[in-house]
Amino acid sequence: MIRHFERHVPEDNIARFYRLEVLPTLFGDWAVQRTWGRIGTFGRIRSERFASLDAARAAARTLAKARRRRGYVRLTGK
Repeated sequence: MIRHFERHVPEDNIARFYRLEVLPTLFGDWAVQRTWGRIGTFGRIRSERFASLDAARAAARTLAKARRRRGYVRLTGK
């Protein structure tokens, strides 16, 4: 599962991205990897591990909801 969000506010010079991925780990559990930063940069990365796929997906949904509340728009096709 990959979700890509962007936020643009030209008058404030804001152009940011936020990416969420749910990935399997080498240890048999699941991780939610978040990447965020200014568009055009590599951004910062943070991963959290979860015991089950359901727990990882629930955490990703919660993070996505928080991004939408802050004005990010989900892009399809990325």
